[in-house]
Amino acid sequence: QVQLRESGGGLVRAGDFLRLSCAASGRQLTHTHYSLGWFRQAPGTDRVFVAAIRLHDGMTYYKHSAKDRFAISRDNATNTAFLQLDSLKPEDTAVYTCAASTLNVPTENINRYEYWGQGTQVTVSS
Repeated sequence: QVQLRESGGGLVRAGDFLRLSCAASGRQLTHTHYSLGWFRQAPGTDRVFVAAIRLHDGMTYYKHSAKDRFAISRDNATNTAFLQLDSLKPEDTAVYTCAASTLNVPTENINRYEYWGQGTQVTVSS
């Protein structure tokens, strides 16, 4: 009963930036605390965790490799999580997908995410 809609992807050149958005909606959000996580899946690879944020207080958790160039934030008033992607590289090319978890802390465990968006494509050319 949580719907997630990602936006902000696109085709950019190496060194450019993007800001992805994940808008969450649904009645569950009014009485349950959620974390929103970002995952990505490059062609021919498994889906991997990038970062997550707890909506009500902004607690964050990053994959080690992501923290240098990526930043997660949220607007609790609109139940929206953002992922700022800076200094993009071709290796960042992937479908970026938002997911929601009710775990008490943000997690990289994909099995703890109950709701998933459809993803937004990020393509970085060299």
